[in-house]
Amino acid sequence: MTDPAAVPALFVVNAGSSSIKFKLYRVVGDDIALELGGALDGIGRLPRLKVKDAAGATLVDRSFAADEVATATVAQHVIGDWLLPHLDGYHMIGIGHRVVHGGPTFSGPVIVDDKVMETLTGFIPLAPLHQLSNLDPIRVLRERRPELPQVACFDTAFHRGHPELSERFALPRALYDEGVRRYGFHGLSYEYVASALRLAEPEIAGGRVVVAHLGSGASACALRDGRSIESTMGFTALDGLPMGTRSGALDPGVVLHLIEQKGLSAAEVGRMLYNQSGLLGLSGISNDMRELIASPAPEAALAVEFFCLKVAQAVAALATTLGGLDALVFTAGIGEHSPEVRAGIAGRLAWLGVRLDAAANAAGAPRIEAADSAVPLLVVPTDEERMIGRHTLHMLAGRAG
Repeated sequence: MTDPAAVPALFVVNAGSSSIKFKLYRVVGDDIALELGGALDGIGRLPRLKVKDAAGATLVDRSFAADEVATATVAQHVIGDWLLPHLDGYHMIGIGHRVVHGGPTFSGPVIVDDKVMETLTGFIPLAPLHQLSNLDPIRVLRERRPELPQVACFDTAFHRGHPELSERFALPRALYDEGVRRYGFHGLSYEYVASALRLAEPEIAGGRVVVAHLGSGASACALRDGRSIESTMGFTALDGLPMGTRSGALDPGVVLHLIEQKGLSAAEVGRMLYNQSGLLGLSGISNDMRELIASPAPEAALAVEFFCLKVAQAVAALATTLGGLDALVFTAGIGEHSPEVRAGIAGRLAWLGVRLDAAANAAGAPRIEAADSAVPLLVVPTDEERMIGRHTLHMLAGRAG
């Protein structure tokens, strides 16, 4: 029986192939407030569980041997075992999950049942690096806490409603009708940034904005009045910008060459494009932008320059789609924390009237454009977990109603 004095709360899981991020929120009216958040990183390599409370105080910082947390399933149990004693006084109402691909079926969050799980499992080939990792925690928690409703929130959903012109490939129409189309990803991040802009910069939020989500996974999105119009990612999360280990946009003839002339199997090509390319492939050193910037190696400098050039080209292309550019927003790990990358991108957009304030950029200020810049430049921290939490709360409230 539920304690009437218990605080309503929900749990959010953002799972990847080698890490699981999570947050606990209490429900405050029709919104949520952070109670604690953490991650179990380095699964199967150097596992480390680190959790902080809402004030930033460390609650746990524990490392494990690789074989102690060898899989994401084990990691989920480790997190659950640590979390359980910390749930006293809370009444858990549900769990929200980031799921990368909703395919053509799901245009918004959905409460998970057997049929939904079957459908989402069918989308694994569309996002092999992410989808299975997203679904594993759902399976574990359905077994461990079957009474708790779970909500799947999709990275593709924010981009649904794109004009057909932005969704199409130059392929036969029958393939489009079957679902071979540009979906776009990082939608939870873009949705959060759009909501943050409406609060902090309403005049900018209503205009033509390009948001650059730059992290280990990277993409850019054109927003008009806070709605996604076009994104650099397409059918899979492999398209568009170069990423930590992913190639980004590639002449499809290269894939044919690797299969027909080099004799690689489709699986081998997939591993190359997803796991051995991007910054890692360009540099031969690392997929971590921080290491590349710090490295004196010319290969590292090439990788950084390549990344900045491709982002700047994408911004220009998306500005063409929008018919102009009223603001450029940087977000995610590299976008929020690398002044060198922001400067490299802004410098290549000087022909658009972009001017950077070097001091503000170095300080990571919310506004980093110079006084004479024709285009505002903003740094907006993203919060995918909060977006997932809000969707989960609203879905469960609708279910209760």
